[in-house]
Amino acid sequence: MINFRSPKWALIIGFWLISCQSIYAQDTSETTPHKGANQKIGDVILFAMPVVTLGTSFIIGDEKGAWQFTKGLILTEAVTYGLKFGINKPRPDNSDDNAFPSGHTSTVFHSAGFVHRRYGFKYSIPAYALAGFTAASRIDSDKHDILDIIAGAAIGLGSNLLFTKEYQQEPMQLTFSSGNGSYLIGYTYNF
Repeated sequence: MINFRSPKWALIIGFWLISCQSIYAQDTSETTPHKGANQKIGDVILFAMPVVTLGTSFIIGDEKGAWQFTKGLILTEAVTYGLKFGINKPRPDNSDDNAFPSGHTSTVFHSAGFVHRRYGFKYSIPAYALAGFTAASRIDSDKHDILDIIAGAAIGLGSNLLFTKEYQQEPMQLTFSSGNGSYLIGYTYNF
Protein backbone atom coordinates (compact mmCIF):
# COMPACT_ATOMS: atom_id res chain seq x y z
CA MET A 1 0.00 0.00 0.00
CA ILE A 2 1.26 3.48 -0.85
CA ASN A 3 1.68 5.80 2.12
CA PHE A 4 0.90 9.27 0.76
CA ARG A 5 1.80 10.81 4.12
CA SER A 6 5.47 9.92 3.76
CA PRO A 7 7.89 12.81 3.17
CA LYS A 8 8.99 11.50 -0.21
CA TRP A 9 5.45 11.96 -1.59
CA ALA A 10 5.36 15.59 -0.44
CA LEU A 11 8.63 16.12 -2.26
CA ILE A 12 7.50 14.30 -5.41
CA ILE A 13 4.11 16.02 -5.62
CA GLY A 14 5.56 19.44 -4.76
CA PHE A 15 8.29 19.32 -7.38
CA TRP A 16 5.86 17.92 -9.96
CA LEU A 17 3.51 20.87 -9.40
CA ILE A 18 6.39 23.31 -9.65
CA SER A 19 7.57 21.73 -12.91
CA CYS A 20 4.03 21.98 -14.32
CA GLN A 21 4.37 25.76 -14.09
CA SER A 22 6.62 25.62 -17.18
CA ILE A 23 3.60 24.59 -19.25
CA TYR A 24 1.83 27.83 -18.45
CA ALA A 25 4.77 30.25 -18.10
CA GLN A 26 4.44 33.02 -20.67
CA ASP A 27 6.62 33.18 -23.77
CA THR A 28 8.83 36.26 -23.37
CA SER A 29 10.16 36.31 -26.93
CA GLU A 30 7.33 38.60 -28.15
CA THR A 31 7.78 41.30 -25.52
CA THR A 32 10.04 44.30 -25.79
CA PRO A 33 13.53 43.90 -24.26
CA HIS A 34 12.79 46.40 -21.46
CA LYS A 35 9.72 44.49 -20.37
CA GLY A 36 11.24 41.09 -21.18
CA ALA A 37 14.06 41.41 -18.62
CA ASN A 38 11.70 41.93 -15.69
CA GLN A 39 9.41 39.22 -16.97
CA LYS A 40 12.28 36.73 -17.24
CA ILE A 41 13.41 37.52 -13.69
CA GLY A 42 9.82 37.03 -12.51
CA ASP A 43 9.74 33.66 -14.31
CA VAL A 44 12.92 32.57 -12.49
CA ILE A 45 11.44 33.62 -9.15
CA LEU A 46 8.25 31.69 -10.02
CA PHE A 47 10.24 28.45 -10.08
CA ALA A 48 12.87 29.26 -7.46
CA MET A 49 10.60 30.32 -4.57
CA PRO A 50 8.55 27.11 -4.27
CA VAL A 51 11.65 24.95 -4.79
CA VAL A 52 13.60 26.79 -2.10
CA THR A 53 10.62 26.85 0.28
CA LEU A 54 9.91 23.13 -0.05
CA GLY A 55 13.60 22.24 -0.01
CA THR A 56 14.23 24.29 3.12
CA SER A 57 11.40 22.53 4.94
CA PHE A 58 13.06 19.20 4.21
CA ILE A 59 16.55 20.46 5.09
CA ILE A 60 15.44 21.54 8.58
CA GLY A 61 13.54 18.27 9.03
CA ASP A 62 10.06 19.80 8.94
CA GLU A 63 8.22 17.03 7.10
CA LYS A 64 4.82 18.19 8.37
CA GLY A 65 5.55 21.63 6.99
CA ALA A 66 6.50 20.15 3.63
CA TRP A 67 3.14 18.40 3.48
CA GLN A 68 1.32 21.57 4.49
CA PHE A 69 3.15 23.50 1.76
CA THR A 70 2.34 20.84 -0.85
CA LYS A 71 -1.36 20.71 0.04
CA GLY A 72 -1.55 24.51 -0.07
CA LEU A 73 0.24 24.58 -3.42
CA ILE A 74 -2.22 22.03 -4.86
CA LEU A 75 -5.15 24.18 -3.73
CA THR A 76 -3.51 27.39 -4.98
CA GLU A 77 -2.87 25.95 -8.44
CA ALA A 78 -6.31 24.32 -8.68
CA VAL A 79 -8.16 27.53 -7.80
CA THR A 80 -5.90 29.71 -9.94
CA TYR A 81 -6.13 27.64 -13.10
CA GLY A 82 -9.80 26.83 -12.54
CA LEU A 83 -10.52 30.56 -12.53
CA LYS A 84 -8.16 31.24 -15.45
CA PHE A 85 -9.89 28.77 -17.73
CA GLY A 86 -13.37 29.54 -16.38
CA ILE A 87 -13.29 33.33 -16.64
CA ASN A 88 -11.21 33.78 -19.83
CA LYS A 89 -10.25 37.40 -19.20
CA PRO A 90 -7.97 38.75 -21.96
CA ARG A 91 -4.48 39.87 -21.01
CA PRO A 92 -3.58 43.55 -21.42
CA ASP A 93 -1.19 42.61 -24.26
CA ASN A 94 -3.93 40.46 -25.89
CA SER A 95 -1.65 37.39 -26.01
CA ASP A 96 -4.37 35.05 -24.66
CA ASP A 97 -7.50 34.89 -22.49
CA ASN A 98 -5.99 33.59 -19.23
CA ALA A 99 -5.27 36.81 -17.34
CA PHE A 100 -7.41 36.39 -14.22
CA PRO A 101 -5.96 35.63 -11.70
CA SER A 102 -2.18 35.87 -11.99
CA GLY A 103 -0.68 32.39 -11.67
CA HIS A 104 2.82 33.75 -11.06
CA THR A 105 1.52 35.92 -8.23
CA SER A 106 -0.57 33.20 -6.58
CA THR A 107 2.36 30.76 -6.58
CA VAL A 108 4.99 33.13 -5.19
CA PHE A 109 2.63 34.59 -2.59
CA HIS A 110 1.72 31.06 -1.51
CA SER A 111 5.43 30.42 -0.90
CA ALA A 112 5.96 33.72 0.94
CA GLY A 113 2.79 33.26 3.00
CA PHE A 114 3.82 29.73 3.94
CA VAL A 115 7.19 30.95 5.26
CA HIS A 116 5.43 33.72 7.20
CA ARG A 117 2.74 31.52 8.75
CA ARG A 118 4.97 28.50 9.42
CA TYR A 119 8.28 30.06 10.49
CA GLY A 120 7.52 33.69 11.34
CA PHE A 121 7.48 37.13 9.77
CA LYS A 122 11.21 37.86 10.03
CA TYR A 123 12.01 34.87 7.79
CA SER A 124 9.38 35.87 5.25
CA ILE A 125 10.57 39.42 4.56
CA PRO A 126 12.85 38.41 1.63
CA ALA A 127 10.14 36.08 0.30
CA TYR A 128 7.55 38.87 0.32
CA ALA A 129 10.02 41.20 -1.43
CA LEU A 130 10.56 38.62 -4.19
CA ALA A 131 6.82 37.95 -4.45
CA GLY A 132 6.14 41.67 -4.75
CA PHE A 133 8.76 41.99 -7.47
CA THR A 134 7.22 39.09 -9.38
CA ALA A 135 3.75 40.65 -9.14
CA ALA A 136 5.12 44.00 -10.35
CA SER A 137 6.94 42.28 -13.22
CA ARG A 138 3.63 40.82 -14.43
CA ILE A 139 2.11 44.31 -14.62
CA ASP A 140 5.29 45.75 -16.15
CA SER A 141 5.34 43.07 -18.87
CA ASP A 142 1.68 43.83 -19.73
CA LYS A 143 0.48 40.35 -18.79
CA HIS A 144 -1.81 41.42 -15.93
CA ASP A 145 -3.56 44.39 -14.41
CA ILE A 146 -3.79 45.20 -10.70
CA LEU A 147 -7.00 43.19 -10.20
CA ASP A 148 -5.31 40.04 -11.54
CA ILE A 149 -2.38 40.57 -9.17
CA ILE A 150 -4.54 41.21 -6.10
CA ALA A 151 -6.65 38.11 -6.81
CA GLY A 152 -3.53 35.97 -7.30
CA ALA A 153 -2.00 37.19 -4.04
CA ALA A 154 -5.28 36.56 -2.17
CA ILE A 155 -5.50 33.00 -3.50
CA GLY A 156 -1.86 32.23 -2.63
CA LEU A 157 -2.08 33.70 0.86
CA GLY A 158 -5.54 32.25 1.49
CA SER A 159 -4.50 28.66 0.87
CA ASN A 160 -2.05 28.98 3.75
CA LEU A 161 -4.90 29.81 6.11
CA LEU A 162 -6.38 26.39 5.46
CA PHE A 163 -3.31 24.16 5.64
CA THR A 164 -0.36 25.89 7.34
CA LYS A 165 0.15 25.72 11.09
CA GLU A 166 2.87 27.45 13.09
CA TYR A 167 6.09 25.47 13.41
CA GLN A 168 6.31 24.22 16.98
CA GLN A 169 9.78 23.63 18.25
CA GLU A 170 9.93 22.60 21.83
CA PRO A 171 12.02 25.32 23.49
CA MET A 172 11.77 23.75 26.95
CA GLN A 173 12.44 20.21 27.95
CA LEU A 174 12.24 18.65 31.40
CA THR A 175 13.94 15.30 31.92
CA PHE A 176 14.08 12.85 34.80
CA SER A 177 16.21 9.77 35.33
CA SER A 178 16.95 7.52 38.26
CA GLY A 179 19.27 4.68 39.03
CA ASN A 180 21.19 3.20 41.97
CA GLY A 181 19.22 5.24 44.46
CA SER A 182 20.01 8.59 42.85
CA TYR A 183 17.70 10.88 40.98
CA LEU A 184 18.50 13.42 38.30
CA ILE A 185 16.19 16.18 37.10
CA GLY A 186 17.25 18.11 34.01
CA TYR A 187 15.93 21.25 32.39
CA THR A 188 16.96 22.62 29.01
CA TYR A 189 15.81 25.71 27.17
CA ASN A 190 16.63 26.37 23.52
CA PHE A 191 16.81 30.00 22.46
